[in-house]
Amino acid sequence: MTEQIDELRAVVAGTPPAPAVMSAYLERVHTRAYTVTDADVERLLAAGCTEDEVFEQTVAAAISEGLRRLDAAQRVLG
Repeated sequence: MTEQIDELRAVVAGTPPAPAVMSAYLERVHTRAYTVTDADVERLLAAGCTEDEVFEQTVAAAISEGLRRLDAAQRVLG
């Protein structure tokens, strides 16, 4: 499983920086992903983000948060 985790870390590391307009949205993905709506995505598209950009940044943020939680759990379990 370590190999797959390393691949996920590489995906996150290889994702280009997000445009500033996405910062609040990506923070929600990290902290409250269950509250993200179609309207949030439509606001990003209206602000000039592409669908691919929104998708890639969303996936990278979700993976990053999952890895952060995995790392925290592994530290607790020692």
